[in-house]
This record gives sequence, structure tokens and C-alpha cells, in this order.
Amino acid sequence: MRRLSTAAALFAVCAGANAQNYPDKPVRMIVPYAAGGNADLLARVVAQKLGEMFAQQIIIDNRAGANGVIGTELLAKAAPDGYTLGFIASGHSINPGMYSKMPFDPIRDFAPIAQTSSTPIIIAVTAALPAKTVKALAALAKARPGELSYASQGNGSPGHLAGALFNSMNGITIVHIPYKSTSQAITDLSSGQVQMMYPSATSILPHIKAGRLRAVAIATKQRSALAPDIPTAAESGLPGFEAGIWNGVMAPAGTAPAIIEKLHAAIAKIIQSPDTRERILVMGADPAISTPAEFSAFIAAELKKWTKVIKDSGAKLD
Repeated sequence: MRRLSTAAALFAVCAGANAQNYPDKPVRMIVPYAAGGNADLLARVVAQKLGEMFAQQIIIDNRAGANGVIGTELLAKAAPDGYTLGFIASGHSINPGMYSKMPFDPIRDFAPIAQTSSTPIIIAVTAALPAKTVKALAALAKARPGELSYASQGNGSPGHLAGALFNSMNGITIVHIPYKSTSQAITDLSSGQVQMMYPSATSILPHIKAGRLRAVAIATKQRSALAPDIPTAAESGLPGFEAGIWNGVMAPAGTAPAIIEKLHAAIAKIIQSPDTRERILVMGADPAISTPAEFSAFIAAELKKWTKVIKDSGAKLD
């Protein structure tokens, strides 16, 4: 027992020393999505500021594929030394329900550090649709079962599952029409080929401001700084309807708590700085920050929520 206690004490001392000197070389940040996308651009904002703060290069490593699974698997299998991080998106909590087999455990294999941003989802309808509130929209769908349809960016996308959640919460059937791109979906929504959509605020706000489409509600707890005039789903008649595209930083499981805390403190300072907040807002996302424990609990809740929605809807990617 004395030997074990001594070994544990020595490990704690070494871990503390490592954290104190961390990082003393470049850090790789895996982004499991393509370069130029929203997640990649947000990751680069964080990586640039983190590199300046630590006086070390934070190297972005784009590893796109399988809705984020390929890059996230690399993160799960990386050495837990703080020199490989991952910039994760909401697909992390969706993929386990969409794929019959995953190469990692979304909870056990990772150490959450901090959420960094959240991109709201907006319930958008074609201008010709008479419904102007969530309650009116649900009532219209009940009166015309199976006649209304909603577009999404594809099977398993946040917009697809937001629509499945809306159907489930209201006991209605609005038919899902998957598209290969957001722009194509918005084009057909604008022309009335489909009646509604659950897109990100980033992609839809220009069309709403131009009057081509109408926003019914935003799927957030509070109104968003991106669109303060759009009521929340709760204000519009559907409390509890929340869906969005979140991003955050994680490390492989087993990374020293002292390193996690050092990274969290740095990222929190970055996100809370006025210039970073402004850059994130300009990119169409709301800045967010959470402790490692809060981020871990949030991911677990999102995983439970979307796994049930996927199971109930019968959606699959394989």
C-alpha cells in the first residue's frame, strides 16, 4: 500500500510538472470535417488565439469523412498527452444512433474540455405558407396529414433530426425530403417545392431578411444575438423544442486533469474576449463556454436525446 501511495504521489507530481510546462511543442487539433466549412473556420479562430496564448503553433488537421467519424476515431486513439486535440461538432451526439457500429465510445473515449459555440437552428417556411407560429404550423400539419414536407441537408443532418423531433413532439407527419446540399434545399423551399426547413441561422438568415422566406421560431432556450427578433420555439408555442449545431474542444480519454484545466482556462478566456466573440457572431454562431463537467453532461444529454429521436424515426446511414 505504501508503494502504491508513493507511486500515486509521484505520478501526481509529474502530471503537475507536465501541465506547468505544457505545451512545450506544437499541438495538433483534428477537425473531422472538410476545410472551409463552418466547423473548420470556427476551429481556426480558437486555434489561432490558443497558439498566441501558449506561444506554440496549433496545427489544424482536417480529417473529413463519415459525418465526422473518421477524424474523431483518430482523436480517440491518439496519445492522451495534450498534444492532440479535437474540434468536435454536434454530429458526435448523432452518429451513434445513425450508424449500427461505431469505432469508439462517444463518452468513455474522450475528455471534454469546453464548448465554444452554438449555431442555432431556425424553423423556416415558404412565404406562401399561412402558419406564422409553431402552434399554427402544427395545427396545419394535423389538418393536412402527410401533405406538408420539409427539406434537409441530408439523412442524419441536424436539420433532418430537428424535423423528426418536431414531428414527434407534435404527433404529426411532415414528410422529410433529403437534399445533397443546403443551397439546393433552400432554392426549392423558396420556390415552394417543399414547405419548410430546419436550417442553421448562418445559411437561412439572408433569405429571411430578403423576405423570400419566413422564420417561425428559433430552436434555442433564449433568443439569439444573431436574430433577436425571432421568437424561441417556447415563445411560439412549443416549449422544449431545442436543436442546434454545437462545437467544442475535446482530448483523448486519460489526458491529465491538470492539462484539461489549463486548456479550459485558456479557451474560456479566448471565447470571452470581445474580439473573438465578435468573430464568432460574424460567422453565424453564438459564442458559448462551459466547464469540462458541464460539457460532458451536455454531450451525454444530447446523445440520449438524439438516439431516441433517431430510433423513433427509423433513420439510418448504414
